[in-house]
Amino acid sequence: MPSDALPPLYGRLLPRKDTITALAFGRRRWHHALMTSARQWIRRTRAWLPHESRILLVALGIVLGLWCFYAIASAMSSGQTQGFDERVLLALRQSADRAVPIGPRWCRTMAFELTAFGSGIVLFTIICMVLGYLAIERRFAMMAFVSLASFGGMILNGALKAAFARPRPTVVPPLAMVDSTSFPSGHSMLAAAVYLTLGALLARTTTRWRLRLYFLGAALFMTVLVGLTRIYLGVHYPTDVLEGWAAGTAWALSCELGAAYLQRRGVMSPPTR
Repeated sequence: MPSDALPPLYGRLLPRKDTITALAFGRRRWHHALMTSARQWIRRTRAWLPHESRILLVALGIVLGLWCFYAIASAMSSGQTQGFDERVLLALRQSADRAVPIGPRWCRTMAFELTAFGSGIVLFTIICMVLGYLAIERRFAMMAFVSLASFGGMILNGALKAAFARPRPTVVPPLAMVDSTSFPSGHSMLAAAVYLTLGALLARTTTRWRLRLYFLGAALFMTVLVGLTRIYLGVHYPTDVLEGWAAGTAWALSCELGAAYLQRRGVMSPPTR
């Protein structure tokens, strides 16, 4: 029934058409403003959360690595790890002859070849190849950062070896010639410091997540592989390798944090593809 046909009292109670139009228009404007604010908040949250979360995770990894380093170093210095170290080394040798490692003969040959990936000359060669790639890409700031991070890790390892001065294992005959102190493992620490640092920095040169996972996965795989070969060859105690991993990982994560800061400041260019 149209409002003109209603009694006067009911006609006055119904809202006018212009009032309904104004209310509907105001409701649409309010809804539009609310949705616009929500979309802006979501965009800002997406832009903030991944970066801040990554920083927190990296910082947590650094703290965890330093804590593991302190715990292992304290236990080693007090002699608490000696029994564990010797049992592991003995378990990797044949009971009839401690000079012979367990497994087929090709395991020993493979360990010799793989452990070289943690040697200074091989790491130096890999660093130079990465620097050449960055030079071709004209990422000169990242070249300087890679050099500082890689060679800084080598200097840190030398300082730690001199500070702890732990003798090499004697419970089993070593299968490789060594002439430096044992703690922490230089191969393990340098592999973690160099490979993880290079993997993280190379991951920053691309936006493709498959390449990022490949860089980080390959770096982690090489780090673990080098450390295990040092134990198998009997040139390091297991705690030497664990300490090298802890120190190298903390160093690599610190470099990752520094690279993120420099990239946000515009010192290093962000990935373009």
